[in-house]
Amino acid sequence: MAAVLETLTVPRTTVSPSASLTPITSHLSLRRTFLPDIRSSKLNITSFRSSGSLRLTSKSVRRGGRIVCEAQEAAVQVLPVTDGTWQSLVLDSELPVLVEFWAPWCGPCRMIHPIIDELAKEYNGKLSCYKVNTDESPSIATKYGIRSIPTVIIFKGGEKKDAVIGAVPKTTLCTCIEKFL
Repeated sequence: MAAVLETLTVPRTTVSPSASLTPITSHLSLRRTFLPDIRSSKLNITSFRSSGSLRLTSKSVRRGGRIVCEAQEAAVQVLPVTDGTWQSLVLDSELPVLVEFWAPWCGPCRMIHPIIDELAKEYNGKLSCYKVNTDESPSIATKYGIRSIPTVIIFKGGEKKDAVIGAVPKTTLCTCIEKFL
């Protein structure tokens, strides 16, 4: 008698299986495989990857039946905005919008990218986050008087509400965001 495992909750770790574990709150993909009767099977972790993927096998499986569970971070990305998408994504947004003005050659911009990515994840559903490459969309940068990058501007209701210039700490950006939520 075989059973199909349809859901599986596996703790995720960033160091090793023996480190402290936190529950998965991100997307969980599961490749379904037939197993012998689950009640009589013991599942063992046969490999662990630093990405959070686990390979589980059953001791009583004879023909290679196994479960492969791969946890992935929720895909919250800071998407680029261009001249063509500026109106619909930023000015017409019902949520407050954080826009990072940057350029690929800018060192401080590369320093602030991870912070903006973290903020996009933390405020997902409360705040939209976008980035404007000032080399590719100079008209937007000119319209808002961007003279130094990185510059982060908060928009609400289609209007510029606040701006932060330079690579600043996350707490400074959080303070600006919280004023408009």
